[in-house]
Amino acid sequence: MRIKIAMPATQTARRMRAAMPGKRATNLSLSSDVLDAAKHLGINISQVCDNYLREVVRREQERKWREDHADFIAAYNATIEAEGLPLDEWKSF
Repeated sequence: MRIKIAMPATQTARRMRAAMPGKRATNLSLSSDVLDAAKHLGINISQVCDNYLREVVRREQERKWREDHADFIAAYNATIEAEGLPLDEWKSF
């Protein structure tokens, strides 16, 4: 048997927002002409901004990772160049 407890609308809204992990309201300043055009075209501005920012963050994280590990990668590549691949002598193809 399930028991349901009715919550006031404000508590329900708060719980629904809390159930959406990773979403948070923010303020942005956008060019008014582009914003008006996007609204006129029915573009979901939040989704577009989120998707584009996600891609920018991913590229920046990749760039930073490559920068942080550049010394190791260079040393590894030099080792492979000098010694060949590990277990290369047992390769059957």
